[in-house]
Amino acid sequence: MTEENPMREILIDKVVINIGVGEGGEKLRKAEKVIEILTGEKPVHRRSRKTIRDFNIRKGLPIGVMVTLRGKKAEDFLRRALWVRDFKVPNYSFDAQGNLNFGLSDYTEFEGVKYDPDIGIFGMDISVVFKRRGYRVARRRLRPAKVSHKHRVKREEAMNYMREKFNLNILEVE
Repeated sequence: MTEENPMREILIDKVVINIGVGEGGEKLRKAEKVIEILTGEKPVHRRSRKTIRDFNIRKGLPIGVMVTLRGKKAEDFLRRALWVRDFKVPNYSFDAQGNLNFGLSDYTEFEGVKYDPDIGIFGMDISVVFKRRGYRVARRRLRPAKVSHKHRVKREEAMNYMREKFNLNILEVE
């Protein structure tokens, strides 16, 4: 009998929801409201890193909002977001480090959310980061260490995890 090593178990580290609006003001407040409706969490503002004169963006200007979910809330939100996508994502949504990234074009497609003409329509980017137990060694304050290549989550492992846990259909796109 071979026992499965509990340290090899793949877990969802976090789910990051980002809405980039490209400008501050009223549009940014509406995007903030959308994230609060969908997640129940208060988002943080994302600021521009450099000045782009063509788009009227200055360095340090708030141009987007994001929220990070962990644990049970992350899994629940991910299940709802995949329901919007009919549990289908293309294979290029998984990167080499085993992270999943996909976008939604309209927040009103979520179950139980109705269109509000005061808010408008906002799309969002969703990033899912996977980890194994023991990843803390890279982030701890005292004596941080590197995570071995064998212990990192690979693309195929993340794909299999999503197939098994969320019944995700991964479309093979060339």
